[in-house]
Amino acid sequence: MSNIDQAYTQAKDRYAEFDVDVDEAMGRLKDIAISMHCWQGDDVVGYESVGDISEAGIMATGSYPGRARTPDELRADVLMAMSLIPGTHRLSLHACYAETDGKAVDRSQVTPDQFRNWIEWARENCIGLDFNPTCFAHPMASSGFTLGSHDPAIRQYWIDHCIASRHIGAEMGKALGTPCITNIWVPDGYKDLTADRRTPREYLAQSLDQVLVQPIDPAYNLDAVECKLFGIGSESYVAGSHEFYLGYAVKNQVLLCLDAGHFHPTEEISDKLSSVLLFVPEVLLHVSRGVRWDSDHVVIMSDPLQQIAHEIIRGNYLDRVHVGLDFFDASINRVAAWVIGTRSTIKALLFAMLEPTKQLKDYEVNEDYTSRLALMEEMKTMPFNAVWEFYCGQQDVPGNWRWMEEIKAYEKDVLSERD
Repeated sequence: MSNIDQAYTQAKDRYAEFDVDVDEAMGRLKDIAISMHCWQGDDVVGYESVGDISEAGIMATGSYPGRARTPDELRADVLMAMSLIPGTHRLSLHACYAETDGKAVDRSQVTPDQFRNWIEWARENCIGLDFNPTCFAHPMASSGFTLGSHDPAIRQYWIDHCIASRHIGAEMGKALGTPCITNIWVPDGYKDLTADRRTPREYLAQSLDQVLVQPIDPAYNLDAVECKLFGIGSESYVAGSHEFYLGYAVKNQVLLCLDAGHFHPTEEISDKLSSVLLFVPEVLLHVSRGVRWDSDHVVIMSDPLQQIAHEIIRGNYLDRVHVGLDFFDASINRVAAWVIGTRSTIKALLFAMLEPTKQLKDYEVNEDYTSRLALMEEMKTMPFNAVWEFYCGQQDVPGNWRWMEEIKAYEKDVLSERD
């Protein structure tokens, strides 16, 4: 018996003392697909040349060598990252990652044809796809407003783009046999004090109604709307606030996207799930790590991440919560950033699954809060890592630190050859 097997057997016995079935937890975990975000691999640049992302309040800081310069390079980097992550996962694309063969294709006219390569690649590699309209970094977004603009021509332009994006998402879902989540986020807001908070929100609601007016089979496409507290260049006012999109999602029964970096630093999206899911059918999460602001740092095994995972498992929400990632760090190896963030998210879910939730809830119902707190603390020092290493071995990926050896080799052989 190997050291890993021996450690796992001992850990399994320890968890069994708390009536936790480790094998059952790992079986559930392997069926969870995390939606990785393509924009970590190229610093949110995409393959158009129509605008500057930094002007849209989206900043990927750093200049680490090896950024993916082409769709083929990006796809290769994604596959490299996924080869080091246990389980089978998804990829979230933005519309600006269209492949146009050098032809000018307006965003309002984008079609599934510009994503055929992505769809075929995903089919060949058993990867589900999710999609996002790109309502930023474009001359028609230079005012800082899109769907909520005072200019009806600008509103119509982005309405057309979002409608086109829904059709692309539906084509992806139909081709791959798994629903595509098409998530709408717009940057609309003001840097300084505004005299009128009402009108842009009325325009935004009207625009969204036009975008979503045509029903699409949920077997192919699921619609989501994403809120935000503030942004760079929209520090004083954001039209698409949490209250706005919560109300819109409840009224229209679409998915609400909660991004961990889109709230006040003292707010946690884990605390919102049990309330939101009373009134909306499903939720999309964008797991991120803000440091003092929505800075999109690489996700790590932090307390907020563990709280998100615990809330999903304790609330039995696995069939109603879609877990996606959203960070972009150009200061470190970009492929490693994907691996760190995704593995941390999966670790957090496994950690939550290995909790004796029923016992904790029983203590709570019986008002034995002392035992509840004591057991929560006891579980933090259980031999979790032995279970994680064994799970990685089951999924044919390196456990713990050993995956970095493959990242270093890939950097030397592939990334270092890029300009």
